[in-house]
Amino acid sequence: MKHMHTKSTLTAVLATFAMLPSTAFAEAQSSDTIRRAFRAEIPNIPGKTISAVVVDYPPGGKTSSHHHAPSAFVTGYVLSGSIRSQVDDGKVQVFHAGEHWHEQPGAHHPISENASATEPARLLAIFVADSSETELTTIDKK
Repeated sequence: MKHMHTKSTLTAVLATFAMLPSTAFAEAQSSDTIRRAFRAEIPNIPGKTISAVVVDYPPGGKTSSHHHAPSAFVTGYVLSGSIRSQVDDGKVQVFHAGEHWHEQPGAHHPISENASATEPARLLAIFVADSSETELTTIDKK
């Protein structure tokens, strides 16, 4: 049996996560602000954790080229504005509020940036990863 969720219900739930108190995410950034929204062990999948971060991009802001933990399956969901993204060697795409994409474990993310030079953007990144992996994102060395 499939469960159907309306776009407004999903948006309301995600907006609630975005407003949760959080601590600064301890990683090097270019011009974005990253805050942890939540982290929880998944009780029916031993050894796995679900985590989420909210990324706020100022106009023209971006995250440096990076890769994710080897076990991390990632879903990016645009809360507001537009995000330009490229995963691995895939095509560069622009996602708007309410749209999402997935990244396979260990994916490289060469482009993650605000698609607008005049409006801010907000992204919710959800990670399902091995509980032992605490560094979910590593900025590429120059």
